[in-house]
Amino acid sequence: MSPDTPVGADERPPARREGGRSARVREAVFSAAAELIAEGGAERLSIPAVAARAGVNPTTVYRRWGDAAGLLRDVTANRLAPHDPPPDTGTLRGDLSAWAAQTLGTITTTEGLALLRGSVACAATSEGPSPRMAARESQLAAILAHAAERGDPHPTLRQTLDYLLAPLYLRVLLNLAPADTAYADTLVDDLVRHYAKPD
Repeated sequence: MSPDTPVGADERPPARREGGRSARVREAVFSAAAELIAEGGAERLSIPAVAARAGVNPTTVYRRWGDAAGLLRDVTANRLAPHDPPPDTGTLRGDLSAWAAQTLGTITTTEGLALLRGSVACAATSEGPSPRMAARESQLAAILAHAAERGDPHPTLRQTLDYLLAPLYLRVLLNLAPADTAYADTLVDDLVRHYAKPD
C-alpha cells in the first residue's frame, strides 16, 4: 500500500518492528485469541478472557487493541494473511493450483476456519478489502504477471478473483463439501480453459 492510499476502517498503519517483551506479549495475545475463537466462535471473544488465557494484564490488551473487534482484525490479519511468496512453478495452471492448495491449507484448519468466519462481520462494516484479502489479491496479481512475462495466455485479475478466490472462500465459509484440492483444481481448470487469453 502506497503512502497516499487511505487506510480502511479495518486497516491500520504498518506496525513498527517489535522485539523482546512486546513481541512476546503480542504473540501470547494472538495465540490466546485464536484458541478462544476456535473453541467458542468470535462472538464470544472478550478482552478479559484473552488476557487471562495469555497471562497478561487486561489493561495491556485494552491499551493496545481497544476492544475485541480491533483484536480480531489484527489476529485475523496475522494468522490468515499469506506469509509465503506466490508460487512459481513455471506454468499458470501449476501456479494457481499451488496457490489454491496453500490457501486451503490456511483457511480450513480449525483455527483458520473460525478466524475466517469471525472476520466476516468485520469485513461487512469496512471499506475495501481487508489486509489479508489484499495480500491474497496481490499474490494472484503476481502469478498473472509471471504468466504475462512468459507470454502465456492468462485471465484477468478480476476473473481470477471471481472464478477462483471467491468460490473457494465461499465453499469453505458455508461448509459446502468438498472444499479440497480436487475442487480447487477444477476451479483452476475452468478458469484457464474459459478465460485465459493472450495479451
